[in-house]
Amino acid sequence: MPTTPFSIPLVDLIAQYHSIQSEIDEAIADVITGGHFIGGERAREFATHFARLCEVPYCLPCANGTDALEIALASLGIGPGDEVIIPAFSFAATLESVCNVGATPVLCDIDPDRYTMDAKMAIDLVSERTKIFMPVHLYGQVTDMEPLVSYASDHNMFIIEDSAQAHGALYKNSKAGSIGDINTFSFYPSKNLGAYGDAGAITTKSEWLYTKALKIANHGRTSKYEHEIVGRNSRMDTLQAAILSVKLRHLDAWTTKRQELAIRYNELLKDVEQIVVPHFYADALSVFHIYAIRVPKDQREEFMRHMKQMGIETGIHYPVSLSKLQVTTKQLKIIVDCPESEKASEEVVSLPLYPEMSDEMQDYVCETIIQFFKR
Repeated sequence: MPTTPFSIPLVDLIAQYHSIQSEIDEAIADVITGGHFIGGERAREFATHFARLCEVPYCLPCANGTDALEIALASLGIGPGDEVIIPAFSFAATLESVCNVGATPVLCDIDPDRYTMDAKMAIDLVSERTKIFMPVHLYGQVTDMEPLVSYASDHNMFIIEDSAQAHGALYKNSKAGSIGDINTFSFYPSKNLGAYGDAGAITTKSEWLYTKALKIANHGRTSKYEHEIVGRNSRMDTLQAAILSVKLRHLDAWTTKRQELAIRYNELLKDVEQIVVPHFYADALSVFHIYAIRVPKDQREEFMRHMKQMGIETGIHYPVSLSKLQVTTKQLKIIVDCPESEKASEEVVSLPLYPEMSDEMQDYVCETIIQFFKR
């Protein structure tokens, strides 16, 4: 193993903690000494501030991002016999949530530059059973929403934005989580806005949908023993709400740093002909939850091994498209070709990118990449 000047993780949550340690420690201590651990003022505070970030009137904190998707679907009355169009390049939770409400997932291929649902293909997939477009804003890049919104409006369909990777992202001056009818977020620890455990949220401009989601997430009730519908238990812990409130104050600065690092990556790697770097869109600048490059599939394994040997952690988001998962093909019996999703799954590599990353660390990552492809 060669001696390396850096050991660079894919994500460094310890460095982030150290940068705001006093604020986090104070927030945690306040919750513990206050003795209120579920909901309460801290959760309401976070919901207000996060709704403001998303430019919507309503935010419902919940237990995790997958719950948020299922609750959003249930709030719209989606169930058996209904079809939901989802991208084929995403985490399995996208597929699971549709199946868990009894609906049928319809896999749509992606725009190979954005890595998000191809809007034209999605519209072509609509059938008489289709009720929802559920785009995923992958890697921090918002889906091209305008065609979907226009079609859904004209055909009495709904949209759920899965914004789990797009906290604060913009699309044509609209915030992620404000465009669809009801929208979802994850605060998994590695997200741009991450908790110290599981947490999620739902955002909407509709008071009726907010109230329905609130009931579903809180045992079918809006007051302590007034159970109006069959619900579930999906509430955000007060500790997580307190931690997220602290981090939310820093999110804009962290996002700016991520974007600066992404721009710098593109500049440093522009002459490496064997790779493809992310595209930038003037009307939808990514918040770069993930900075993913493409490498030739027959070199990916060797490339990642070389990076590891040089002290650099890389990742793959995601190594198998939903169209090729065993659960899709064997259990659900969904057989569909999504060539762009499948190609992306064979080529993408995630590089380290986090606000605490120094220019020297990034220089080293890029020098190592250039060295590999010059061999």
